[in-house]
Amino acid sequence: MTADEPGGRRVRRLVTVLALAAVLPALYLPGLKHDFLDLKIYMRAMDWWAAGHPLYDYVQPDRVQGELYFTYPPVSALLLRPFALLPLGLTIAVFTVLTVLGVVVTTRWLLAPVVARHGLPRVFTLTVGVLLVFAVESTRETITFGQINMLLVVLILADLLFAVPQHRRWAGVGVGLATALKLYPGIFIVYLLATRRWRDAAAASATAAGATLLAAAVAPADSWRFFTHELWATDRVGRTDYTGNQSLFGLLSRLTAPAEPSRALWLALALLVAGYGLWRAARAARAGDALTGLTLTGLVGALVSPITWTHHIYWFVPAVVLLADAALGTDPTTPAGVRRRRWLTGLAVGTGALIGYGVVSFHDWGVAPVPTDSPGEFLARNAYVLLSLLLVAALPVARPAPASAHQGEKSHQMDSCPE
Repeated sequence: MTADEPGGRRVRRLVTVLALAAVLPALYLPGLKHDFLDLKIYMRAMDWWAAGHPLYDYVQPDRVQGELYFTYPPVSALLLRPFALLPLGLTIAVFTVLTVLGVVVTTRWLLAPVVARHGLPRVFTLTVGVLLVFAVESTRETITFGQINMLLVVLILADLLFAVPQHRRWAGVGVGLATALKLYPGIFIVYLLATRRWRDAAAASATAAGATLLAAAVAPADSWRFFTHELWATDRVGRTDYTGNQSLFGLLSRLTAPAEPSRALWLALALLVAGYGLWRAARAARAGDALTGLTLTGLVGALVSPITWTHHIYWFVPAVVLLADAALGTDPTTPAGVRRRRWLTGLAVGTGALIGYGVVSFHDWGVAPVPTDSPGEFLARNAYVLLSLLLVAALPVARPAPASAHQGEKSHQMDSCPE
């Protein structure tokens, strides 16, 4: 080792960080056209509601979707309403800062164990990780639309990475609050049931029900209308065939557009994917692999929901972390180990590249509902759906320790293939 090698290493790391930071503005440039559209809809809907109008009557025209409504549950409306009292610019700043903090905190949660396990440089790894998470399309769309997704991610990760495994008294509360705010995190309650965490599932359900009943006490008419009508009207949240909808139903809608796809076919596919994905997630949880379990569950939720916009699919981020962690932990001294490491590294890099480029940021897919008419277009318009299916099948899951093993022993061997 030469005397100046540590200094050279520091320079290379600094150059890497600066290069990543320099790329971010170019990645965010296409999203500037969003101009915090979703957050502005929320605030206008809150003003409309405060003026005495029914909350779910609010609508505004949109070039792509036709008409856009306020579609969140009443609990979210109660959370958002105080922000309507602030100047719009301040509200945008607050949401952006909270999202940035959410990205930093959750990335640290994901990477800290990997850093410790493999002896990686802590500050450099965490800095690069945060920059890469800011680079992915789901984060970009969350920020430029003014979405609340990172709040949900913080609640879910705090619950399932810490509270539930450590048997905290508040275990399940985070998942319950996230479910009350946006419903689709309810898939994590199903995950708790699948892993036989009965108490935690009950706490999550009770929290979601309690928050919902509180909102119903404040806004009974709007709550009744949401759960009896608006919840089931998928046309209120936009065109299901639009490329930004990266769910199984979106894929089927793009094949049949402008006609509706078969609901029976979608339901059959959704049940098949949910059953297989949650089975693997439960297996991971039984092996003590909480991150893999919740990541698989998040991917399953994205696939089976009728509407999954690109900013909803945060779960590719922990998937890349899991793949990189498994690749670093693979023995490269055997032919099988070399093949495995190459596969895991290739899948991690490929996933990272795809979610960095995205499916909507750099493409104008038009406003007309037209069917997918070529293999290339099918791949391009359904990239996240296909990637999610691949990861549900191939994400490494820790094998549980044998029943005869001594207490406290854990198997760190990973299975990168579907069972």
